[in-house]
Amino acid sequence: MRLSAVLVAVFTVSATFGLSNSASGQTSYSESTEEALAAVPSAPSIELPDRPVPELTQNSPQNRTAANSSPAAALKIAAAPRRGEDDREPPNRVTDPVTPVSPAQVQLKPEIASNPVASSSQNALPEAQVASPLPPSETGVSPTWVAVEPRKQDESGAIAQDLQVSPKPAQDESGAIVQNAQIPRRPAPARPAPTRPAPTRPPANTLPTLPSGPGTPQPRPAPAPAGAAEPQVLVAEVTVTGATGDLASEIYRVISTQPGRTTNRSQLQQDINAIFATGFFRNVRAVPEDTPLGVRVSFIVQPNPVLRGVTITGQQVLPQSVIDDSFRDQYGKILNLRRFEEGVKKINAWYQENGYVLGQITDAPQVADDGTVTLVVAEGQIESVDVRFLNKEGEATDATGQTIGGNTRRYVITREVQLKPGDIFNRTKAERDLRRVFGLGIFEDVRLALEPGTTDPRKARVIVNVIEKNTGSLAAGAGLSSATGLFGTVSYQQQNLNGRNQKLGAEVQIGERQTLFDLSFTDPWIAGDPYRTSFTANIFRRRSISVIFDGGEREVRLANDDRPRIVRTGGGINFTRPLSRDPFADSEWTASLGLQYQRVSITDRKGRRESEDALGNQLSFSDSGSDDLTTIQAGAVRDRRNDPLRPTSGSLLRFGMEQSIPVGSGSILLNRLRASYSFYLPVKYTNFTPGPQTLAFSFKAGTVFGDLPPYEAFALGGANSVRGYNEGEIGAGRSFLEGSVEYRFPIISFIGGALFLDAGTDLGTGKDVPGDPAGVRRKPGSGYGYGLGVRIQSPLGPIRIDYGINDGGDNQIHFGIGERF
Repeated sequence: MRLSAVLVAVFTVSATFGLSNSASGQTSYSESTEEALAAVPSAPSIELPDRPVPELTQNSPQNRTAANSSPAAALKIAAAPRRGEDDREPPNRVTDPVTPVSPAQVQLKPEIASNPVASSSQNALPEAQVASPLPPSETGVSPTWVAVEPRKQDESGAIAQDLQVSPKPAQDESGAIVQNAQIPRRPAPARPAPTRPAPTRPPANTLPTLPSGPGTPQPRPAPAPAGAAEPQVLVAEVTVTGATGDLASEIYRVISTQPGRTTNRSQLQQDINAIFATGFFRNVRAVPEDTPLGVRVSFIVQPNPVLRGVTITGQQVLPQSVIDDSFRDQYGKILNLRRFEEGVKKINAWYQENGYVLGQITDAPQVADDGTVTLVVAEGQIESVDVRFLNKEGEATDATGQTIGGNTRRYVITREVQLKPGDIFNRTKAERDLRRVFGLGIFEDVRLALEPGTTDPRKARVIVNVIEKNTGSLAAGAGLSSATGLFGTVSYQQQNLNGRNQKLGAEVQIGERQTLFDLSFTDPWIAGDPYRTSFTANIFRRRSISVIFDGGEREVRLANDDRPRIVRTGGGINFTRPLSRDPFADSEWTASLGLQYQRVSITDRKGRRESEDALGNQLSFSDSGSDDLTTIQAGAVRDRRNDPLRPTSGSLLRFGMEQSIPVGSGSILLNRLRASYSFYLPVKYTNFTPGPQTLAFSFKAGTVFGDLPPYEAFALGGANSVRGYNEGEIGAGRSFLEGSVEYRFPIISFIGGALFLDAGTDLGTGKDVPGDPAGVRRKPGSGYGYGLGVRIQSPLGPIRIDYGINDGGDNQIHFGIGERF
């Protein structure tokens, strides 16, 4: 039986995810693509024409013409009504042209949500097209109504395979159709013969209205009823165009559409997605065509180019070597977006591992035809660094809604922050910045907040939130002493003078016999200085019992049987700065330079000056009992300790020099040199308590050249010298040498212990001091001590309590703040 000719609409079912040859060679959208995408729903979907699509089943309820509809058209749009029912077999020909359905009406879009790189590749690849009719160069015909040669059916209802079709496909020995003798195809299996209704001419109003001329719009069919099942059509052949070898095999491996099976639009959509999901292709289209044996489905693909290089725009800190290392194993191979994503993850991981926690690849990769892929990174550039003052409750506004205003100048905080506008945010730097700000000692709490930039949301605003604390203190007291009589004391401390983090300390003691005072001012960072230079200025009047003239086996006093006292009145200024061009770097070296003037007097407790003791030994350099001592002081420190308060490794080296200027009373000309070196070794001698154990060593030495007032000699013995002896009990010399070793170990969480051994000597230079103050008091000149101690951790530092025994068998308890060295 012959079937009458059927007019079918041949439209390409496709989705593109490809590249365009833009002028720059980079990927871009075409204008037609943008227009098509504007009509596409946000969710991946297939939008059909308004005409109902008849289901190709045996008992189709829509109309009886469905049995004679084109299978390929079922994958595209509904078959056009027949033009006649004569018994002739019209040849394949192009009929009068009609306006094709808009590409936005018949479309398939890739759905690769599981792949972040591929899911955004509509922006990554140069041309993300929606489905559109194939151009004449690809289909051989215009996207118009086409008369298709009717096909014979055997008694079972299957399509007869002996019908001649042009061009005739090759067959292998098994009878399977082979397209261009490349991929074997299975013949269509026999299907049960459907009960075909008698051919009936459809009503006249169902025929398409042919245009009288080109360009006349075609009326759009009505949409398919909701819930209508998708048409299933038999697949006679599956071909792949644009890929060969392993790429073609990969396509055949992932698609579900197979010869001899049925398919529908959803399955084609899934196959397109599956091909895209391989990561090798930038353009995939599925083109169904009618053949005498069923529908030929052609997957027309465009592979990605060979990866030649990767460039990243927007980076400041990411080295090119990291980029190359991340993609090196992919260079010279066809770009695979899935593997490419692994390289993107490596770059994102590099940002995280190096503290750039805001850095990540943002936009999809842009692929050029020459195989160069361009990525865009947002590294977390800092737009601004601001300060926000909070109240005690941590709020930025008070009860009336007014912004909290702080006492501290904002520049005092921001100059401690290494992160600056234009820099890339780094967590490690931010943590150090917080420690520096908190280390100013003027805040109860310091926190860091990040907010999106006001001009560019990819940038970050760094907000330093601070809660200020009370920085001033005032104290007063009174007492009675045998040395000074009745006295009163007033002291004042301000840690944040005028909000500039400047320190002011003052203490005044007014007594019956004399007035003592000590006033100091410190600026820890001179404003405007780029190198963190600080200075301290002070004036003072101090009085103490000198350990040079006290202690020993023989007590020597003044002629009035009073103990000699030293009164120092003067002032000075000292500058200190790290020897590093970077004020935020942990500089190993720190240098200091200062000038100091003192008027030193030897007095009794009533303030009367004395130049000799009861035995006539010299106490001052001049005969008046008062000396003027003006010195230039210089020093350098190299600090390699891992912790300045509780070091467990590293070393500390100090040098110091004082050069006097011979002016004033006594005209003293001296040069004093000092040096000390400490180093620390981590050890594990016991397992009593978890915690660090340290073996610490310290060596000190010093000497004086030129004039030497007796009170300027080096005193040996005491808590900071040789423990087990009282202060200055070993001796006083022109030169000295000391050594100490400590084993420090934990006891409980906040208490530690120490075993120590100290030794010191004046190297026999005690007699070289004018008046021989150590010799006349029969001090030994050398000695050692040993013992044990505890360290109690406190906010001020370790509180040190040591019990020492000297080589003479005497013992002494010593107190101090901080480690011995």
